[in-house]
Amino acid sequence: MLHKHVGKTAAATVLALSLLGTATNISNAAAGPVIAVMLDDVPLKFDAAPRIDNGVTYVPFRTVGEALGIEITWNSKTQTVKAIGSLKGQATEVLLQVGSKTATVNGKKVTLAAPPVQREGRVLIPLSSFSSQFGVDVGWNQATRTVSLTSPQREMHLRAFYALESYQERDIIPSMNSVAFGWSRIDREGQFTLEGKEYRLPASAGDVTPQSIVADAADQNIKPHLMVYALDGNGELTKVLSDSTLRQKSIEGITTAVTDNGFGGVVLDFEGLGFKLDAGQQQKLLNDYVKQLKAFLPKDISLSLAVPPLNSAYKGYDYKTLASIADDLIIMAYQYNPVGTKSQVPEPNSLVDQAIQLALQAGVPKQKLLLGISLSSETPSSVDDKLGLAKRYDLKGAAFWRLGLFRTYNNQMEGAVNASVVKE
Repeated sequence: MLHKHVGKTAAATVLALSLLGTATNISNAAAGPVIAVMLDDVPLKFDAAPRIDNGVTYVPFRTVGEALGIEITWNSKTQTVKAIGSLKGQATEVLLQVGSKTATVNGKKVTLAAPPVQREGRVLIPLSSFSSQFGVDVGWNQATRTVSLTSPQREMHLRAFYALESYQERDIIPSMNSVAFGWSRIDREGQFTLEGKEYRLPASAGDVTPQSIVADAADQNIKPHLMVYALDGNGELTKVLSDSTLRQKSIEGITTAVTDNGFGGVVLDFEGLGFKLDAGQQQKLLNDYVKQLKAFLPKDISLSLAVPPLNSAYKGYDYKTLASIADDLIIMAYQYNPVGTKSQVPEPNSLVDQAIQLALQAGVPKQKLLLGISLSSETPSSVDDKLGLAKRYDLKGAAFWRLGLFRTYNNQMEGAVNASVVKE
């Protein structure tokens, strides 16, 4: 088998740092094909190429360290790198010195197989010297000359969407920090309703009522949100946003539904803006609506927006302004595959990666950003790619569409998610 594990990295952090002064340099390095580095199956780009010297694979790790959320400092006088991270909630400190095979891990001396070296002003770490201090699995594929890194499990905010078909999966709710119940919409006439065909309060079954499901979540410190769906397919959403009477009526309806049914937050899923009509005008309409809704809601009710990615065809969303008003944004980074694509065909990692970068570049704070993941598209072997991107950019968390899909295609999705992330 070409792919073999060679350990877990302690110093996946000590990474491609810009250095001053002298240091050991790699000499007589083997020239050959480019070495690729994958973190959670998504490529990493470096400004100093990985290389092999006398049979030892050296990898520059600035990017990896940042992606793993590890704090790194460089001491130019001692030529020492300090890496501070955590493993299973426990702080870990690693000290490495350029040119030395002796490392210090939480105050204890450890002998490395080869010393860190410098190349083109960057510190490179030998792949074989990685340990388990930060829980990063490391692999090497000789045939493709690829280093593969799998990030450790991390705590983050997890949210699931609960639709009408989600009742059988309600036992998954305790593994979430929040749940968005898709039970309301603004209909084609511009009216807010809890009695639509696809989005409505579910019927009660004995003692089990919509209110009891919401209350059960709240009792477990899992914040229940009311999701409000609206679509601008024929301009009906624009009509509501443009009409002061309809706008105020919908805001009053949302607020009443939230308070009467025990919700702790609202998720607006307003789709289709900026596709047919002027994007700038629709951005302003949505900004004004969100400001008005936020001001009208009780102070203890949070507000979230599910928005299409900036690399989609829908341009009616001013990410920066919306993030300044709302408590968080969910990037619906899916539906990139062609119309008609069957289920369980993963979304392209490159486009999901781009969607996150564009959101951050637009001015959305990472602590307000959740990555939306459609479980109808992902498989147990691909969902960790998407979760790995949420970890790489240190986002607030991930939001799963939807709870009822966790077990629709197989029984391995829960385990795959839990291996990568757990609720904070």
